[in-house]
Amino acid sequence: MRARAALLSMLVALSSCSPASNSMLQTLRYAAWRGDSVANARLNPNFRYLRVTIAGRVILLALGYEDIDSLGVVEVWYSAEREVVRLRNGRLVGAVGLTAEWRNVSLPELPSWSALAHGDQAFRWIRVRDVMPGYRFGLRDALSLRVIPQPRRSELQGMDPQRLTWFEEQVDVERVAGLFGGGSVAGSEVLPPARYGVDIRDGKEIVVYGEQCLAPELCFSWQRWPVQPQSSTEQK
Repeated sequence: MRARAALLSMLVALSSCSPASNSMLQTLRYAAWRGDSVANARLNPNFRYLRVTIAGRVILLALGYEDIDSLGVVEVWYSAEREVVRLRNGRLVGAVGLTAEWRNVSLPELPSWSALAHGDQAFRWIRVRDVMPGYRFGLRDALSLRVIPQPRRSELQGMDPQRLTWFEEQVDVERVAGLFGGGSVAGSEVLPPARYGVDIRDGKEIVVYGEQCLAPELCFSWQRWPVQPQSSTEQK
């Protein structure tokens, strides 16, 4: 009871008292698989999942609900072990329950992945985040995003990586110093690059895989799970 109360308290804080709390309670029991059991888990087809690899362990997070605001949809994923992840179009906008937490992340209105894929230059933008522990608020990251070749290594499972368009997003250290003087950003702990695998086809774009670091020593990957089967046209 104490653990569940702590989880619910954290979920309410992260979701800003969302009316979807009943949905979170209903989903709780579907977000507790770890290790080898993930591959053999009998998934409820009424729920959506993320396969997350972090610190050598594999877990499934279930989608509790979606927040909608002026910038679009935020997916709120969580496990029974107090890990909660918020994603907006594949980008991290919140994470709690880990040794490093991003309590709040502000993103600008960004181009579509399709537009970014056809750009001839890296796209630059600013991310603002609140980080725990340490009560560090308003940390600003100057980021640069570009299309990259298919990576040699990833945690992608069960699908051809050539099916995806790949992006890398990294901190622009020189731009950080120029824009902010190096004092108001997390310059002392520059994060490793993030990567995204995006399925861009038939006028649709879905981020199906991502790699993200919350701190230099805390990185994880995620993939939408289970893998969606390819169409008969693709299989030929």
